[in-house]
Amino acid sequence: MILSAASMLTESMANWGCVWAFQNAPFYVNDVLVFKYDPPNDTVFPHSEYLLPNLWSYLRCDLSRAKMIGNTTHGRREGFEFLLKKWQPYYFACGECGGLHWRDGRMKFMVLPLLGRWHY
Repeated sequence: MILSAASMLTESMANWGCVWAFQNAPFYVNDVLVFKYDPPNDTVFPHSEYLLPNLWSYLRCDLSRAKMIGNTTHGRREGFEFLLKKWQPYYFACGECGGLHWRDGRMKFMVLPLLGRWHY
């Protein structure tokens, strides 16, 4: 899976979650996250992307009120984009494999975009 925000990229499947977000911060309002992942096949586990409504859902691995923003095929080729429109926390998680990817702590992350870019 590849995620990018502005021009930042990571190509490591194992690090697309919290590690990726931490290494590529800060994020800003109006940055675009690009989610790219291989479609499922005999050697690749399926991935989907959910936006969770709050921190409690994120911590409890609760997808019951989450919104799917990318299914198992949306990440193919150029991937799909998600705009960080507002100054608010965004909670993302993979919802496939019964939440296994999410619960092991690697395929989830949160972003709190800053209001503006300051140039020094």
